[in-house]
Amino acid sequence: MKKEAYPILEFDPTPEAIIEPGKLIKPLDIPEHCVICFFAEVIAWMVEHREARVVATAKSEIGEHPIFEIEYEGKRLAFFHPGVGAPLAIGLLEEVIAMGCRKFIACGGCGVLDKEIAVGNLLLPIAAIRDEGTSYHYLPPSREVQMDAHALAAIETVLKRHGIEYLHTKTWTTDAIYRETPHKTAAYLAEGCLAVEMEAAAFFAVAKFRGVSFGQILYGGDAVDPGGWDGRTWDSRADIRRNLFWLAAEAVFEL
Repeated sequence: MKKEAYPILEFDPTPEAIIEPGKLIKPLDIPEHCVICFFAEVIAWMVEHREARVVATAKSEIGEHPIFEIEYEGKRLAFFHPGVGAPLAIGLLEEVIAMGCRKFIACGGCGVLDKEIAVGNLLLPIAAIRDEGTSYHYLPPSREVQMDAHALAAIETVLKRHGIEYLHTKTWTTDAIYRETPHKTAAYLAEGCLAVEMEAAAFFAVAKFRGVSFGQILYGGDAVDPGGWDGRTWDSRADIRRNLFWLAAEAVFEL
């Protein structure tokens, strides 16, 4: 490992860590296909109306993180909530990969850097700018990381099948929601980012490192415009959020 001026740049390519999830967690009888769903109320709806059952449980200091299963068009589908922020989301993804899931589509919301993008507009993050910390432990330093092309094609196939419009974009992945300054927001918008969120760069990096399929669908939420912020009640759009889960479910079976 080469010594750098900043520790975050000291990437170690050693494939096996001291704490290796594949050695701590035995493979389970768990679906290969999995939706990572950021919407807690959608998961609660699945439990109440689709008889979702818990097939495994991960744990952290904030409590238990259940992994659910439902039947989807005669096939087994897993899903779970990844928490918020890259470190927790990646810790859970690592454990679910060790359990046996191999194909993932995540669905969630994002801030939009252009207020002309309406709430609910779908965005496909073809690449993520790595303004967070987790991805640097999985891939060598670089400005951005791309979504898996096969996963992107799977999502596009489903959206086109339903006649749903979407935008390709870069996304700005950041750890610090209260440090999205006007200068940074304008700069990343000029670089091609229509979206800002907290996990995509890390998700893409882990998927490449572990050799699993991973794609992500975002929907436009609050406006993080260089001129100011507008919450736009983005997290109250129940129909959009539930529909997005089903689009993700359909897409993951295209992988």
